[in-house]
Amino acid sequence: MREGRASRTAEYNAAFRALESAGPAPSRVLHDPYSDRLLPGGLRMLRRIAALPLVGRGVVSFVDRRWPGMRSSVVARTRLIDDWLSEALSGGADQAVMLGAGLDTRAWRLPALARTFVYEVDHPSTSAAKQRRLAGWDADLRRVRFVQVDFDRENFADRLVEAGFDPSQKSVVVWDGVTNYLQPEAVDAVIRWAGRLPAGSQFIFTYIHAGVLDGSSRFVGADDVMRSLHRSGEPWTFGLRPEAVAGYVAERGLRLRADQGAADYRRRVMGERARHIRGYEFYHVAWSEVPGGRP
Repeated sequence: MREGRASRTAEYNAAFRALESAGPAPSRVLHDPYSDRLLPGGLRMLRRIAALPLVGRGVVSFVDRRWPGMRSSVVARTRLIDDWLSEALSGGADQAVMLGAGLDTRAWRLPALARTFVYEVDHPSTSAAKQRRLAGWDADLRRVRFVQVDFDRENFADRLVEAGFDPSQKSVVVWDGVTNYLQPEAVDAVIRWAGRLPAGSQFIFTYIHAGVLDGSSRFVGADDVMRSLHRSGEPWTFGLRPEAVAGYVAERGLRLRADQGAADYRRRVMGERARHIRGYEFYHVAWSEVPGGRP
């Protein structure tokens, strides 16, 4: 994270959602009509070009060659989390928390969140940049509270309460695309916090396979990704091994409900097209819950 500007990763992820949304309705896996409004000028122009017939296909093809598997992983995992979040909210929750919200637009585009109070927690630089861009299109902020915090250095739980969050109420928490940028102690603190929420609370988070960090596991395109991240100033620092995730979250008060890697969730939301996509198989989404609530 570079001080004074939005996370570059958050901008790229929003751009990938915007590119997907510019495609033909029958083939796109998600529709995010707001993400392009949060993009900086260059990426917003790319999205507009992608909306042109034939040209758009070339733009997407270029992105996929440049970063194999990244775009498809981002849009497929976004759709998976959308589905899991909507299902989790159907069990009843008065508040939702987006940890490391980035340029996420779920508070505005998901019908399941239309009557839910949403807390968006993120680094001060990204949060401030997002709020400036939201002001540019007069977004409805009546159900949204912004909480600025550095996960590696500050107690985000106290900041949440100060913003109005009630830790005694059942909640749904999404932590999308963050753990891999933090130190182990920061990840541990957040997941232990989630494990202390009321029974039935849901916690959805992403993580990367630890083998991609120490080189003990090989994945298509991973070396190029790691080099690119170091150049951007946002290197990955934390990972988990999939076989250890259930035990890891159980030690912190949670029960694992599901865990899918990129190959799994692309197949789930893209169907037959996913057979021909490679890259980013090290990226996972896990769904856990505080035991004791309604199944």
